[in-house]
Amino acid sequence: MSIRRITVASTLVALVAAAPALPAQAAQPSDEPGRPDHASQAALVAQVRAGTARFHDVDVAIAEGYLDTHECSASPAGAMGIHFINPALIAPGAPVDPSRPPVLMYGPSASGELELWGAEFFEPDVGQPTPMFGTVPFDGPMPGHDAEMPVHYDLHVWTGKHNPAGLHAPFNPSLSC
Repeated sequence: MSIRRITVASTLVALVAAAPALPAQAAQPSDEPGRPDHASQAALVAQVRAGTARFHDVDVAIAEGYLDTHECSASPAGAMGIHFINPALIAPGAPVDPSRPPVLMYGPSASGELELWGAEFFEPDVGQPTPMFGTVPFDGPMPGHDAEMPVHYDLHVWTGKHNPAGLHAPFNPSLSC
């Protein structure tokens, strides 16, 4: 196991141990056009795009504290990409800031360079109500995807690549590692 992976895992464990619980947020999920809350979801996605625009250059993400997991997540359902995690932005129970996602998703471009595919919001489960992205609940709680990852909630936002499975679907069937 690499030192970087241990650092990310240790940070997640420390955040879980120190996390407060917040009151529940009641809302109905929707990112479908025509729904009354679609405009508010579109505004949140625009904030994610604006907040992550500088990270189209992966070196900027690294300089701002994002750690490369060095693994491209894929399944028969498609790809998620290579996750870059900023442990300083993981705060269980804190309000979700659409302009500061704790995880960025990159994948290979046609030229072989990394390109920004989207963002992921991640919160370890500490007994808090399901986190919300506007009116869309995070997925979870779910077991960690490996031994170092805690039980958590997450939500993907595909800002750099269209996802035919949906804006918040975990895997993108049109992409591969």
